[in-house]
Amino acid sequence: VWDSVGFQERVARAVAESEVLGRPARTLDPGHYRVYLAPAALSEVIGLLCWGGFGITAQKTRRTPLLQMINGSATLDSSVNILEDTGANLTANFDDAGFIKPGRITLMEQGRLSEPLVSARAAKEFGVPSNGAGPRESPDSLAMAGGVIPRQDVLSILGTGIFINNLWYLNYSDRNAGRMTGMTRFATFWIENGEVQAPINAMRFDETPYQMLGERLGGLTQEVELLPDSNTYGCRSTRSQRLPGALVDEFALTL
Repeated sequence: VWDSVGFQERVARAVAESEVLGRPARTLDPGHYRVYLAPAALSEVIGLLCWGGFGITAQKTRRTPLLQMINGSATLDSSVNILEDTGANLTANFDDAGFIKPGRITLMEQGRLSEPLVSARAAKEFGVPSNGAGPRESPDSLAMAGGVIPRQDVLSILGTGIFINNLWYLNYSDRNAGRMTGMTRFATFWIENGEVQAPINAMRFDETPYQMLGERLGGLTQEVELLPDSNTYGCRSTRSQRLPGALVDEFALTL
C-alpha cells in the first residue's frame, strides 16, 4: 500500500541530511559512543546474523554465530522479537524446490532463539519436520518487532552521540562469539544535545549482537521500515526485511 505521507517524510529527511553533508566532516577518536542505528544500518547487522544464525544445520553443527545463545550462556534484550514473516512480506510462499512455507515462523522471542529454519535436506538429516526453508536456511522475509521509542524523538533521546544511517563491509571478527566488524558509511552524523552538528568520517566498529541488541540496547523505535533487497544477480530478488531503528547505549568504534 503506497504511503504518500511516509514517502514525503523520507524525502524531507534526505534533503535535511544532504544539507548537513555539506558541512566539514568530523573525525572521532576510537572509543565507546552512544549511537542510533537507523533501520538500514540495523539491516546490515541482522543480515550478517542470517549467515547461519537461524538455520538448524548451523545450530546443530555449532557453526552458528549465535553459538552463545544455543549454549544458553547469552540472550538478547527481551524486546527483540524476530519472525520469518512470509505471509506479510514480498517473497513467495514456497522455496526454490517448491516446498511450501508457513505464513509465519518465530525465529526469536523475547530475546531467545525459538524455531530454527529447516530445509528439506536438514529435515531428513536431523529427523525433524521441514518448514520450507531453502538450502541456505536463511530468512527471506525477516520481520523484527518495533519497540517504544517514537521515531520523531530519536534525536532528543540520543542526546549526544552518533546517528548512523548506513553500515557496510561487515564480516565476522570472531564468528563463534558473534563478534562482527564493519565500517560506517555515508550519512553518519555527530549529534549534540539532540541537534545534528556535522557528518563523521568513516570509522570501523567491532561489536557483538549480545551487546548491541542485548545488555547495551537502549530501545527500539515504534515504527518499522520495509527494506526490499536490491540484489539483481541472475534475477530480481524478492527478499526483504522489516526493521525498527535501534538505540545503543555503548558502541565500540575501533579506528
